[in-house]
Amino acid sequence: MDSFSIRTRLFFGPDALDRLKALPYKRVLLVLDPFVAKGPVCGELTSRLEAGGTAYRVFDGVVPDPPVAAVAEGVRAFLDFRPDAIVAVGGGSAIDSAKLVREFARKMDPAAADAAKLVAIPTTSGTGSELTSFAILTDEQQKKKISLAGDGILPDEAILSVPLVSSVPPPLVADTGMDVMTHAIEATVSERANDFSDALAEKALSLLGTYLLRSYSDPKDEEAKAKMHSASALAGAAFNASGLGLNHGMAHALGGRFHLPHGRTCSLLLPHVIAYNAGMESLGGRVAPAEPAVKGYRKIARILGLGNADATSAVRGLIACIRFLQSEMKLPTRVSQTGKTTEGEYMAAIDAMTEAAIADFCTQGTPRPPMREAVAKIYRELW
Repeated sequence: MDSFSIRTRLFFGPDALDRLKALPYKRVLLVLDPFVAKGPVCGELTSRLEAGGTAYRVFDGVVPDPPVAAVAEGVRAFLDFRPDAIVAVGGGSAIDSAKLVREFARKMDPAAADAAKLVAIPTTSGTGSELTSFAILTDEQQKKKISLAGDGILPDEAILSVPLVSSVPPPLVADTGMDVMTHAIEATVSERANDFSDALAEKALSLLGTYLLRSYSDPKDEEAKAKMHSASALAGAAFNASGLGLNHGMAHALGGRFHLPHGRTCSLLLPHVIAYNAGMESLGGRVAPAEPAVKGYRKIARILGLGNADATSAVRGLIACIRFLQSEMKLPTRVSQTGKTTEGEYMAAIDAMTEAAIADFCTQGTPRPPMREAVAKIYRELW
């Protein structure tokens, strides 16, 4: 028996942040990164909490790709303050940190952690983490990312405030936008996709096709910012139901080892993983129509306005569309262009990254079995 639900209560619109005035919680732990904590956004949050009579404490120890040590600091802050709720404000790292803090606090004080609600307020339009039951923990010693999943990780509420994303710089719009694109594409072709996850993913793709470049090109385009914020949440809800695939498994292994931004890593891999899932011998080859992903890719191509072509033309068109977006948004298409590692160091890590990618939780939903040599080949071609 299958099931589908969206259990997170969502607040959106021009006055969405005013939800903080009406929170039914008396003590709130704010989880922020230092940049947000020192900026005007923090005042927007705390003034509303004060207006609602809510006591709060700020934990600003969030760092990118939350490692074990930073999460442990957050757990200590939680156990010391014992809040009724955690309010996470920031990108995927802040929201994942808050999810992990509550999850690991359960090991030490199950009653307090189980009672604490989680409210997610994203300040980027990318991860969709505000509507997912997933979190990513970085193991710095082993240089890898670990995917955690479970109903207890899912936020209880999410607040989508467009003013919080209006000042996001174009490079970050590009990174996070391609993360949304990857979420929507992988959700569509996942072997666990269904009619309900498809509806969410297809709407996200439709919004991406219209608003991603607009959001990147014009920081003052409020409509584009709002629609991309919606697309991010829709894609998050879609993959929370359907799962993801090889693209994310490989991105976690690559990004965890070389500290590459997650959205940029997803973008690097996306054309290559599409080609593999479609049974292409190379990016410019012919597809294998019997591959389950091909039908999904043809549907995606139609949604993005690429025509109703035959299977090979549709998949090539989708790859060309992604290449166009990468070019327009000045994103790298090779690891060598990132400046994060040397060729020798990168090539020496391929075997370990391949094993990590295949074992990654997200890879389970991929539509084509990930063969080790094929995954290693993609990594090699990516240099």
